[in-house]
Amino acid sequence: MTSPIAVLHDVRFSYDNGDTWALDDVDLTIGAGERVAIVGANGSGKSTLGRLIAGLAAPDSGTIDLLDEPVFRDGRANASAYRAAWHGIGAVFQNPEDQIVTTVTEDDVAFGPENLGVPRERIGERIGTALRRVGMDGFEANDPTRMSGGQQQRVAIAGMLAMRPRMLVLDEPTAMLDESGREEIMRVLGELHDHGVTIVHITHAEDEAALADRVIRMDHGRIVGDGVSGAAPLSPPYGGQLPSKRGATAQPSSTFHTIGSPLRGEPSAQQTEGSPRSIASTSESPTSSPIISLSHVSFSYAKNTPVLTDVNLTIEPGETVAIMGHNGCGKSTLTRLLCALEAPNRGSITVDGIPVARDTGRGAKPLRRRDRKRLRATIGYVMQHPERQLFAETVAEDVAFGPRNLGLDGSELDERVSQTLKPLGLSHLAGRSPFDLSGGQQRMVAIAGILAWRPKILVMDEPTSSLDTSATQRIHTLIDDLRTQGVTVIIVTHDRAEAELADRVITLGDHADDDHRPAESRQPRPSFIAALDPRVKMVLFLIMMFTAFAIGTPMQLAVAALTVTLILAASRLGPVSVLHSVRMLLALFVVMSALNVFFVRTGTPLAHIGPIPITDDGLWTALVYAGRLALVVILGAIMLGTTTPVRLTDAFGSLLSPLSRIGVHTGEIALTMSLALRFIPTLTQETRDVIDAQSARGGSIESGTPMQRLQALTAIIVPVFAGALRHADNLGLALDARSYEGGAHRTHYRMMRVGGRDIAFAGMVVVYLAALIALAFIA
Repeated sequence: MTSPIAVLHDVRFSYDNGDTWALDDVDLTIGAGERVAIVGANGSGKSTLGRLIAGLAAPDSGTIDLLDEPVFRDGRANASAYRAAWHGIGAVFQNPEDQIVTTVTEDDVAFGPENLGVPRERIGERIGTALRRVGMDGFEANDPTRMSGGQQQRVAIAGMLAMRPRMLVLDEPTAMLDESGREEIMRVLGELHDHGVTIVHITHAEDEAALADRVIRMDHGRIVGDGVSGAAPLSPPYGGQLPSKRGATAQPSSTFHTIGSPLRGEPSAQQTEGSPRSIASTSESPTSSPIISLSHVSFSYAKNTPVLTDVNLTIEPGETVAIMGHNGCGKSTLTRLLCALEAPNRGSITVDGIPVARDTGRGAKPLRRRDRKRLRATIGYVMQHPERQLFAETVAEDVAFGPRNLGLDGSELDERVSQTLKPLGLSHLAGRSPFDLSGGQQRMVAIAGILAWRPKILVMDEPTSSLDTSATQRIHTLIDDLRTQGVTVIIVTHDRAEAELADRVITLGDHADDDHRPAESRQPRPSFIAALDPRVKMVLFLIMMFTAFAIGTPMQLAVAALTVTLILAASRLGPVSVLHSVRMLLALFVVMSALNVFFVRTGTPLAHIGPIPITDDGLWTALVYAGRLALVVILGAIMLGTTTPVRLTDAFGSLLSPLSRIGVHTGEIALTMSLALRFIPTLTQETRDVIDAQSARGGSIESGTPMQRLQALTAIIVPVFAGALRHADNLGLALDARSYEGGAHRTHYRMMRVGGRDIAFAGMVVVYLAALIALAFIA
């Protein structure tokens, strides 16, 4: 063996102070330049071992050397040795969302090299090389937090590649990727290995493990196998034929296209040979009505970024359908539309006779409230991120949530829970908290929670992602059983073997020459306001926001409104989107300001509401208060909409830099601000997902009485708080993996310079302030 790069001896690790051991008596040596695969069942300790090898956690006992640094000895962690080892170790987590620290792709990739002190002129080269290697070049200016899970995983891997590590530890990096993306990542790992980088790859995929020089097998926290692996080819990339169990090649039965994202139906290998099924009629009975129908459905999350365009699709009762396609092509969006968790921009959707969306000619009209309860009893939805679908204190309580909403209780409810957990191999976890389980176990519990509902239609988004072979087989057996029972099953999957379980495969965005980039990948030139130096922008916007409270005359209000309108136009954000983003605050301000009408008694009475006079002074006061507050929040929205969190925090840190001379850690303050801004949308989305999970399982949060809705809202506090703690823990690991050290010298990829446009904007603000002062004297 070559010189060791990681040595673990008699290592033990526990999450519960020694009651149980996640790792027990582990001895492992990894040589420099090796390619090692770590395999094992869910909960066997693979991810925990990966964290120890990456230096992201310390054991309870034993010894660990990483990159010749004695990081753990005599029951104590050596902090300086860990920091030194981090500089040569990269880590890619199971959930890439927690590893992304900024909202601009190139800034996120640059974060690690900045922490390593790489000169600015070389950081750009590293960014370009890393993004090209993972197929994400062209996405430099995109927001990675808005990308699909597979795209986020590529960005996370690029962030590690930019650090040029000696050892790279990856925890199921391809679990969220399509086959072409998976093949690309494996190619990248092969190239890194060829260049001498040590690869430690945690995986459930046998073909991925076969590419390693050595395979380590885990079971119940112990290494039970350590041997040489053989080579095995990867599955063919997307665009090839699905393998057929019958030896026949599956040919497309019919084709219909959407703009930029064709949608194709094709029979799977399980279909009988003969005439292929039509996409509009796939059941054995030609007279049956489709249980799901989409007609001319289009959807976009933002302006000019269509996800689905003019989709037409029917699914017959009892049919099992697989939806495949490249990352970001709209697979998950399609399932959310079916479950009424999103509403289409245009088109109509019908599910089991329920009008989920109706096309009125001026856009789609969403589901009526009285139909929601019917829909929730009909369709079950297993989300892509199972941890966001869990919200009860124990596994049994979580699984019981749906049946309880159906009216089951007592022994009948207990029996339903038991009948659901047993075939999935989850009975032993019934009393455990779902938040303490591994990612694979959480996915199984999320599936159980939907199955207990016994829906007529079951939609599963990547149901076997991160599951071991045994759990995957249980899910596949379950799908076959559901087909036998006549349940309509829709599976979103990247696994071609899993797609063989279906009667028909629908492929989204399957262009042979398409790079599968979303429309927003080509960024327009920044607006005048967006291009301002963030320090100048922050100071001048704050000055304008504070001086808005001094407005007291109609002319001052008119000048301020005109100025803000011009700034909004120069930002190119669009008035509708800005007003929509602050609509709740504006509504609150209008209500608060309107109260002045009833309390200001000076001025000329214009009308009376009972004994209360409505005066012209009262109306003016209400208008001024509402106008001031509206101007302030709109300016704030423009500043946040044209400045990334990284730019804001860089500006904040620069403005506070004089305080560093008296010992204030301005860099840490700025980073904390950046991370807070980064994770506010994540926690907001997590809250929404928990609400969606409750809604999809018949919860009263969307259709109950006001009191029932309030009680349902209180039920989301625990999972959202647990999610915040999970993100905080993972964020700490992400900062360690990127070699961030508080107080250490960092280089900066982004340079801030005051230019001509900044001086021009400052001059405009000075003129504006002078106008306000002059108008005050004139009044």
